Amino acid sequence: MSARASDETIRPDKNPETAPQSDSATGAESDLPPETKESERAENEVKGPDAPDEETEALRRSYLLRRFWHTGLRFWTTPGRHVAWLFSAALLVIILLNLGAAYAMNLWNRGIFDALEKKDAGTVLWLSLIYFAILAASVLISIALVYTRMTIQRRWRKWLTDTLVDRWLRHGRYYQLNLVSGDHQNPEFRIADDVRIATEAPVDFVTGVLQAFLSAATFIVVLWTIGGALDLSVGGFDIHIPGFLVVAAVIYALVASGAMLLIGRRFVSVSEGKNQAEAELRYVLTRLRENGESIALIQGEEEERAGVETSLLKVLKCWRSICIQNMKTSVVSSASGYIAPVLPIILCAPKYLQGTMSLGEVMQAASAFTIVQGAFNWLVDNYPRLADWTACARRSASLMVSLDALERAEKGDGVGRIKRTAEGEGAALRLKDLSVTLDDGTAVLADTDIAIKPGERVLIAGESGTGKSTLVRAIAGLWPWGGGTVELQKGAKLMLLPQRPYIPIGTLRRAAVYPDAPDSRSIEEVAEAFRHVGLDHLTERIEDEAPWDQTLSGGEKQRLAFARIFLHNPDIIILDEATAALDPESQDKLMELLSRQPDNTALVSVGHRPELEAFHNRKVVLERRKGGAKLVSDIRLVKRPGRRRLLSRFLRRPAKKEARLSQEK
Repeated sequence: MSARASDETIRPDKNPETAPQSDSATGAESDLPPETKESERAENEVKGPDAPDEETEALRRSYLLRRFWHTGLRFWTTPGRHVAWLFSAALLVIILLNLGAAYAMNLWNRGIFDALEKKDAGTVLWLSLIYFAILAASVLISIALVYTRMTIQRRWRKWLTDTLVDRWLRHGRYYQLNLVSGDHQNPEFRIADDVRIATEAPVDFVTGVLQAFLSAATFIVVLWTIGGALDLSVGGFDIHIPGFLVVAAVIYALVASGAMLLIGRRFVSVSEGKNQAEAELRYVLTRLRENGESIALIQGEEEERAGVETSLLKVLKCWRSICIQNMKTSVVSSASGYIAPVLPIILCAPKYLQGTMSLGEVMQAASAFTIVQGAFNWLVDNYPRLADWTACARRSASLMVSLDALERAEKGDGVGRIKRTAEGEGAALRLKDLSVTLDDGTAVLADTDIAIKPGERVLIAGESGTGKSTLVRAIAGLWPWGGGTVELQKGAKLMLLPQRPYIPIGTLRRAAVYPDAPDSRSIEEVAEAFRHVGLDHLTERIEDEAPWDQTLSGGEKQRLAFARIFLHNPDIIILDEATAALDPESQDKLMELLSRQPDNTALVSVGHRPELEAFHNRKVVLERRKGGAKLVSDIRLVKRPGRRRLLSRFLRRPAKKEARLSQEK
């Protein structure tokens, strides 16, 4: 479980119902795309039928790309856009300068070969010196081009990652995504890897297309001017071809690009499959690492190895498909690389032999033809990467679509939402007509009305599957689906302790004061809390950094979670099986400590152990019913001694009896 879903501290100013309705921590407006019938249909198709037809799949792919651009282009329209436009303008200027340097090199190419043909030593020497100036300028322009291009990529990636992470973390959506259907598996991979490719590639593509277009436009003029017309006589017919080099370049490019599109038409779908398989393999390995102790204790290595092998074979199968596609596209790209430099020389040879073209013009034409051909063949050279970008953009957009659905649901669309407010008076916690459902509307808990006063200790009991933990998460604001109202006392702070506490990376001090900053509590305060909960042996290691999540036992983790209570002093404490890993004696000690909290602190516990009743003054029982679990009893508990007190009383009775008998004698 993620951090906020583990030990949850909720203050009134962090309440989702009272927070400003912007969709990111930076105050950005909602990122929802405009709703249309087409987008609604397409969004439904994204979540899926299991076996979509070709039309549905085409609609899904098209919508996902539009969804990506709806968010991605806001980098140039939201606050801070001035820097984005500044670098974009700088990139355009540098591309033009780069084109000028290429044209200067093309002219130099003609001049040097004409001088060599005429054996003009002075001109050759002069042009050799000029070459170094053109070379230096070209290198500097190339460096500036790389810096500007990568700066745009870096800034765009940060902006889009921040936007996605803000939406992902807001209102507990990172937790809720685990509970709803949709194409959003492995969101961490989509944010870390797919967003990187999805923001890097478009900048490269725009730069490449712009350079290709300007280069083609410039050097087509050169080809037309130098090559002129070609006159041929075939079978007694005179053929006049104006700008024959341009015609040849266009025909050649159409053939090469058409062949690439035909051969690589499956590249996009294959790339998507490969990316998904890679994400699944990473997920399997991550789960293996995170659950290493449990797996090792039951010796599940062989089964896990089989699972890893299955995922790996799926990845390798996808890579085999990628390999086949690369082999096919290599046929076109390799052939084009060999033909393009030679073809213009062959085409210009008749005119050179006739004496109507100089050697310099032939070489200038060959250079220009290669540049034009490279521009026309941009798609041929970049189709595999374009396919990879398309796959990553769609995977990023799939996560956006799932977040869109959650955001729309938060605004009241579709399934009902539980209202949560921190403006209550009197009761510390009040549940008004509260019902809890799944995201599809299936009932989990029927209408419930409970009022818990400050200082009350309430035990929630019931069989497994009656929705106790779901109710707790609804109270904490992590489970949004249902109806009714969860009302917290105004100004109250709530803390939830789950059965498996979250231990963040870092020092024990950070783990103890989480989610506050480590330096918000002194070492002495943390040590005192540790001594309270029976972690005396760790007081000397409070500032040590270690993999504490793997090092601490289940009982130590739960003790650490209790230490957080004493460090944060919440007004409402919710325990969800928070003592399940402790032995009865340790449980009694910690619950006894909780009972010494200020009289106005409310405690709500979920637990199965009967001895927990001794530390509560009220018991609420849930029972599974048709149409959702219901509250079947709400009783007051009589204060009774705990197990240890009963045991000591039982042991003292024989001693007192023996003493009385001895006195009588």
